[in-house]
Amino acid sequence: MRRRVLLATNNSAKVDEYRSLLQSLPLELVTLGDVGITTVVDEVGESLEENARLKATILAAEGRLVALADDSGLEVDALGGEPGRMSARYAGEGASDNDRVKYLLSRLEGVPWGGRSARFRCVIAVATPEGEVGFCSGECRGVITLAPKGEAGFGYDPIFYLPEWGKTMAELSPEVKNRVSHRGQAALKLPQVLMRLGL
Repeated sequence: MRRRVLLATNNSAKVDEYRSLLQSLPLELVTLGDVGITTVVDEVGESLEENARLKATILAAEGRLVALADDSGLEVDALGGEPGRMSARYAGEGASDNDRVKYLLSRLEGVPWGGRSARFRCVIAVATPEGEVGFCSGECRGVITLAPKGEAGFGYDPIFYLPEWGKTMAELSPEVKNRVSHRGQAALKLPQVLMRLGL
């Protein structure tokens, strides 16, 4: 029997990734739109973990379903770990992916290749309607490029270069990206979290 799990995001690209990442699990993934939830959870936590927990617990309670939420961020060493949990809002509210990429590159102007190391981090929270929560996380290390390259993916993918692949995240096929990305690494640990929660 497939358990219904609510994907606590309005990001259609994330929904597509999770449908692909979790296709082997006995889950029926439903979206906020599928169950008529219009609540937008303010990400006011001080960490990726706190934000993921907030989204998962609030929306699990509202939807009366097990909910899966993530918070992810790009941490650039030369910027002291920025943008981190502010990754989606780094160039201001309402900014596009392209705006955020341009802004980040402007902050790194003059920083040589050897100083542009970064990592993507993802924390997934799974919450039951009763308020139980489990976490898993993943990370992927790379380098921030001098200019965007690639048409796939979303967010900062076009400027996140993976030396072992010789490509940016936006140049990888969806299959390869799901295998090596921070979200893919976190999703591999999801079955253990579901088991711990008795799901």
